[in-house]
Amino acid sequence: MNDAPLILEDWRAWYPGRTPARDPRLSVEERPAASRVAPMLRRRLNNSGRAVCDMLAELDPAAECVLLHASRHGDSERTLEMLYALNEDIPLSPARFGMAVHNAMIGVHSIASGNRRSLQAIAASGAEVSALFSEALGYLMEGEKQVVAVFSDAPVPPRFADHTQGPSNATAVAMRLGMSAAVSGGQSLTAHSADEATCHGYRPLQPDDVIAWLLGETPLVCPIRRRVWKMAS
Repeated sequence: MNDAPLILEDWRAWYPGRTPARDPRLSVEERPAASRVAPMLRRRLNNSGRAVCDMLAELDPAAECVLLHASRHGDSERTLEMLYALNEDIPLSPARFGMAVHNAMIGVHSIASGNRRSLQAIAASGAEVSALFSEALGYLMEGEKQVVAVFSDAPVPPRFADHTQGPSNATAVAMRLGMSAAVSGGQSLTAHSADEATCHGYRPLQPDDVIAWLLGETPLVCPIRRRVWKMAS
């Protein structure tokens, strides 16, 4: 059975070091500017956070949208450093703790932009894209006109890499979603059930998989939820 259709109104993506695509919505710069974030806030952000703030500023310039942010691991480096510090009875830095929580990136953006709408952080054990689309659809069916969904992740620290699968590069993607087909240039997204044969060979989805799909390079298949998404103008 198909889910209710979403409309992909616009998107932005960040993939440092990737071969530049012709699509200007993809940034490959190593250190994003985060120019709309005040310096005192900007210094708290890692490169992923800076990229996310840049993308949100472009997709939601009026700071009026509900924001969803998914990350499988969050800032695992900061989290692990704090856990090791606790194990050694070293006092924790409140600033480091504040930036290690799962909603830290969109929290900084909210402060910088004045966005006072709902902010939601999601971790879904490799099914983050499915969770983002489901949550966005729920908000839209309750009357929101637009929702911005962000998916970012970074490589897990080497000392943790043997215990979980993570991306090889820090990447991030943001999509502005709606349900009105009247939006100029919008593309309809539909989800379909995928059988085991279709899912075979696909890893848990990561931001670079979504970027490749948006660029028309690969399908978007979630093997965990057995879903495949198709996009049409």
